[in-house]
Amino acid sequence: MPGHRRQPSIELLEFMGVVKENGNEQSSLPPVHTPLSYDYVLVAKTMDSYHREATKKQNEYIEELKKKNLKVTKIIDDDLIFFGIQAPKEIFEKYRYLLKVSDACNWSSDQNVVPLSTRIRIVHFILNHTPLRTGEGLRDLMKMKVFEARFCLHEKRKQRELKESWARWTACLQGQPITAVRNYFGEKVALYYLWLGWYTYLLIPPALIGAIVFLYGLAFFNSSPLIKEVCEADIVMCPLCDKRCKVWQLSDTCTYAKVSLLFDNNGTVLFAMFMAVWATLFLEFWKRHRASYVCEWKVSDWCEEEEELILEIVNNVNCEPKTYKHSYLRSTLVLICVTVMILLIIGLTHALVVFRVIAAVLLAEGSWEFLSTHSNSGAMMLGAVLHYLIITVMTRINRIVAMKLCEIEETRSFAATEKSFTVKMFTFQFFTYFSSLFYVAFFLGRINGHPGRYVRIAGKWRLEECHPSGCLTDLFIQMAIIMVLKQTISNVFEFTGPWFCRWLKRRRSKKLQRKCAHCYLKDESEPRYGNELCENCKLRDWLSNYRLNDVDSFSLFNEFLEMVIQFSFTTIFVAAFPLAPLLALINNVIEIRLDAIKMVTLERRLVPKKTNDIGVWIDVLEAIGVLAVIANGLVIGVSSDFIPRLVYRYHYGPCANGTATDIDCMSGYINNSLSIAQMDDKNIHNEFSAYQMMTPSGLNVSYCSYKDYRSNEDYSLTPQFWLILAVRFAFVILFEHVVVICKFIAAWFVPSAPMQVKNDRLFDKLNRLKEELSSFEA
Repeated sequence: MPGHRRQPSIELLEFMGVVKENGNEQSSLPPVHTPLSYDYVLVAKTMDSYHREATKKQNEYIEELKKKNLKVTKIIDDDLIFFGIQAPKEIFEKYRYLLKVSDACNWSSDQNVVPLSTRIRIVHFILNHTPLRTGEGLRDLMKMKVFEARFCLHEKRKQRELKESWARWTACLQGQPITAVRNYFGEKVALYYLWLGWYTYLLIPPALIGAIVFLYGLAFFNSSPLIKEVCEADIVMCPLCDKRCKVWQLSDTCTYAKVSLLFDNNGTVLFAMFMAVWATLFLEFWKRHRASYVCEWKVSDWCEEEEELILEIVNNVNCEPKTYKHSYLRSTLVLICVTVMILLIIGLTHALVVFRVIAAVLLAEGSWEFLSTHSNSGAMMLGAVLHYLIITVMTRINRIVAMKLCEIEETRSFAATEKSFTVKMFTFQFFTYFSSLFYVAFFLGRINGHPGRYVRIAGKWRLEECHPSGCLTDLFIQMAIIMVLKQTISNVFEFTGPWFCRWLKRRRSKKLQRKCAHCYLKDESEPRYGNELCENCKLRDWLSNYRLNDVDSFSLFNEFLEMVIQFSFTTIFVAAFPLAPLLALINNVIEIRLDAIKMVTLERRLVPKKTNDIGVWIDVLEAIGVLAVIANGLVIGVSSDFIPRLVYRYHYGPCANGTATDIDCMSGYINNSLSIAQMDDKNIHNEFSAYQMMTPSGLNVSYCSYKDYRSNEDYSLTPQFWLILAVRFAFVILFEHVVVICKFIAAWFVPSAPMQVKNDRLFDKLNRLKEELSSFEA
């Protein structure tokens, strides 16, 4: 629109490099935009006499489409039959009129023009809601192999424009043409890329701060008194496993202690607080940018329910609306099934624990000296790899179960099914990814007992202990392996899979004919009503689209799920892995272009969907933000050594009485955090053999140390343990309340929609009402 003032929020995004708009993207189109190669294509295999029933259903379905005045062109190519489908102009005029008189959708931008993206959406709806006399719909016919494929067509000219401006690797550091993406793929895809672009841009501050926290620990590598005490200690530690494990020197963990300082230092607390507030600011500013774009696209008041009613009427004037239903029996059944599924996933976590325990024993008893010495670390890494494999398998199972539960619910519409599926699938995936991490963060090393009374699985295998340098090291290893494996392997398969499938299809099929000069000129010029390609060029176009990889209604869901799981990793356990935002940033810069290339060049065109938000995902992200506060508070307060160090500094250390000036306040902390097990105790004597109590130098020892706050006489918990526990819980409560208050203040301070957006909508509605009144008076 000439003279139209752009939203400041969009201009800010363009200035920051998140988006790259080319001014007025919505070029002037005729009221109804007719494509050259039809709106939609159905593909079937040529069938012999043995498949008469399938052929009969195929012909019956095509006849039903023709009854609705849809133009169907049949072209046969070897063993494939193509049905090109084009809807008449009257269907779209009817749609435009119903938009105008509807309650919620009458402010929609589609009121004056029907672009190809809208045409495709309408035809897609009609095809899916055209049943045979026997009741089967297109989805049923696809399952019965009556039709092989269905897809909407890529527009060559726009496809090339998107490839040049967006879907290429050299554009990685450029902004995204969001409005052009919206015009081609619809609002749903455009909002996903806008969200992903904003999320990626806002990862820059936490990535930098996370790296600084990491480097802060690196700066104190050699000067930290704790590191010095560990490296110079002459303390004999108790065996970490049964039979083959011997006593070991604390100084052996000098390198690990240095590594643990990289992420378990004083800067971690401030970083965790920052990340909790960052998550809130990210979501609040996202709401503002979303509001600006949906206002620009004139879909602020758009209602999915009413759009569906309009499409129902366009498809069948005598239709009856699908009524809302609710069954307490079905809801109870779904709730029970979800609970059982979650318990099964948690059960897999327990199986993973058992695997690590047995793996540690087998590695310790193995012939390789290196693996025998580092059996616990090896078992932890093997567990992390197995966890990744479990995630891969469970993702498929979770999808099947979530879809079955949606079928039990009998949701009213596809939108309701999608929302229900999203919540269930994310819940299952969240437990699959994070159950093991929650165990490592909050239970590992705290329920394994002590010398003389170790907790054992089936009375045989001793429960695993934390890494010698601390429990946070185990969490760091788990997160690093899962994040790196997940992002690297998934990106490789996500790109090479579709590319290889397309290459294979091209190899197996004959080479496409060149487009004739007449049709080439038509394809390159602006579309005109009634223009069509010749039959050979239509077939060429349909074949090239058929050879691309298939997409479905949940293709975009997969991308969203991947990014929201990553967002969970970035925020929930960031206290244990401050480099998570940096890894996420690097991944997302690649992910945006990878997804774009895949959508534009490797896959069939997604059916454009209209929406004005990212749906239930915003609620999921809000929930993750709250959970991140709780989890990070517990990681710092319970899992890390931050609180024990704090208590020692001010209550038990050399600076406790305020008199020491020439000694470091943390001096003696390592020795203070250890307890001693004496071999003359009967239980200890039965626990460890004489072989185990022999040092590598051949010296027999009569005692060993272990990390805990217990009495050296009766092994009861000391007053220091109870004081530390009280301070831990006090810190967690204080941390969570302070951060939650900061989150609420941040959410209140940033309005969810810019004032100009609200004012523009107000004036727009006023002007439209005035126009209606003037036309009424005329």
